[in-house]
Amino acid sequence: MSVYGALTPDTPRYQDEARDYDAILVMSFGGPEGMDDVMPFLENVTRGRNIPRERLEEVAQHYYHFGGVSPINQQNRALIAALKTELAAHQIHLPIYFGNRNWHPMIDNTLRQMRDDGVQRAIAFFTSTFSSYSGCRQYREDIIRASEKIENAPEVDKIRVFYNHPGFIEACVDNLQASLNQFDEPVHVVFTAHSIPLAMAQKSAYEAQLKDACHIIAQTANITDYALVYQSRSGAPHIPWLEPDILDHIETLHQQGIRNLVIMPLGFISDHMEVLFDLDTEAAQKAQELGMHMIRAATPGTHPRFIAMIRELIVERMTQNPVRPALGRRGAGHDICPINCCLPR
Repeated sequence: MSVYGALTPDTPRYQDEARDYDAILVMSFGGPEGMDDVMPFLENVTRGRNIPRERLEEVAQHYYHFGGVSPINQQNRALIAALKTELAAHQIHLPIYFGNRNWHPMIDNTLRQMRDDGVQRAIAFFTSTFSSYSGCRQYREDIIRASEKIENAPEVDKIRVFYNHPGFIEACVDNLQASLNQFDEPVHVVFTAHSIPLAMAQKSAYEAQLKDACHIIAQTANITDYALVYQSRSGAPHIPWLEPDILDHIETLHQQGIRNLVIMPLGFISDHMEVLFDLDTEAAQKAQELGMHMIRAATPGTHPRFIAMIRELIVERMTQNPVRPALGRRGAGHDICPINCCLPR
């Protein structure tokens, strides 16, 4: 199954034969859905990383600020509902299953349910736009690890990364333009993505894909004043992560005399906790303190063009010799991940 990736360095990266599927798997990060879930969830996220208890309690405050509920599970349920409608409208009748890495529904339980329901081969959509260890390879590892514990587990393929797919770009441009239209003066656009350790970034196309997506969106929206920055850094202070940080960038903009900015959370497909806390709370407070006018652009969420894109990518894998739409300079992402793709370090 394609979640295993290439087995040799010369394994073809594309599958041009039509593939048959009897289910769709939406694979995501997961999040707590109540106050009592927060610490067990964070323990799942950080298992094996020796994160101090004090740091977990500090992060937990972000969730307690919102009643202990991360919006991600409900947003994924909304995405699944929209995708069901989209598939039905195009006469595609495949059940959709939902599994998470860190909170219920956990991926091992989901795969077991799929097996019990008679699913033999599924196509997976990962709720991460860009290639990195945590955004792609680790999800593949989660599915493989769970599958190896389940007798007759279904085979799972994955759709390709979609950061330069026209559907993703169109949804982003539409949301960005809606925010820009609220200004009568020049605006600086800030694209944000989750920071990752520099060593991890150097083992993936994460940075290059982000820069390409920024360029495509800016060019499509006719924007020249923009920057790519990072947010939600965690981990030990002595370990280098991708920079600059969003709060530092806002300070720099203020020093340069820029007063209007739109923040587009490019690295998130929906309003995760990182969007609600790090942008809608911390960045918004920083901008207000500095007398700046900040608007945060919407994430793709259930934008019709984004949902249609997911359907198109599923159909792409079900089609012989498919056309693979892609904008920008880098071309379409691979169906089969190379043997050394997105290593953790």
